[in-house]
Amino acid sequence: MQRSYHHGVSPYEATFGFARAVRVGDAIHVAGTAPVPEPGTSLAVGPYAQMIRCGEIAAQALEALGGSMDDVVRTRMFIVNTQDADDVGRAHKELFGNVSPAATMVVVAALLDPQWLVEIEVEAVV
Repeated sequence: MQRSYHHGVSPYEATFGFARAVRVGDAIHVAGTAPVPEPGTSLAVGPYAQMIRCGEIAAQALEALGGSMDDVVRTRMFIVNTQDADDVGRAHKELFGNVSPAATMVVVAALLDPQWLVEIEVEAVV
């Protein structure tokens, strides 16, 4: 099956050798997506805003490969502070509530950048 790729704004994609998202057939897999700011802008402040930024990046990747947020069937959220769960969950509902994907939220010791509070993975079927 043919693969299609989308590359985003993360500097880690080229350094670590991965794509922001890969489409194979009807499935789109969006890699772990942190709240990387657009060039020339600042990192979003707080868990809610960071989750919204993660969602924006994921949406761009899905759209670039012919999908949309309405096609999402699975999300995984990685947070570093348990007290951020409600804010991240509220943002998740705003981003994905229309499709109610299967979802997992996991508390981890740290993310790659110590300023990041959340990272997500997204899977969609178009």
